[in-house]
Amino acid sequence: MAKIIIAVIGGHECSVKVEQIAHKLGKNIAKVGAILACGGLTGVMEAACRGAKEENGTTIGILPSEHKNSANPYVDIPIATGLGFARNAIVTGCADVIVALPGEYGTLSEIGFALNAKKLVIGIGTWDIPGIIKAKDADEAIEQIKKICLTKTR
Repeated sequence: MAKIIIAVIGGHECSVKVEQIAHKLGKNIAKVGAILACGGLTGVMEAACRGAKEENGTTIGILPSEHKNSANPYVDIPIATGLGFARNAIVTGCADVIVALPGEYGTLSEIGFALNAKKLVIGIGTWDIPGIIKAKDADEAIEQIKKICLTKTR
């Protein structure tokens, strides 16, 4: 059976608090044996990847540029798309579950793609949109995922 893929989305710039949440989320994703997917750049994406790598997890970065070397140093599998923001559809399309952290319009577009595809979206301090399941922190987010999703895939 294929491993579950959890996409972490959020800003390429973030506060220290959001960075800590993303880092913990990455650790939690690796601990449950899931693969982390993201946009592969800085901010939320890099913090989540760093957390996953600290727990020996696997990370995928769906990059907006045509250059694999634009990925943050914690990405195992860089996928250079050359698609700019259009790559957001791939980030959410490849995932079984999406966890949204604070971000700007790129994050908003990813949320929209995910909700339109009827994917599970968990939000921690992100856009307040119907369809997003709210979580207060990284631990609650992973518990929601385990309760809703991981039990169905095993």
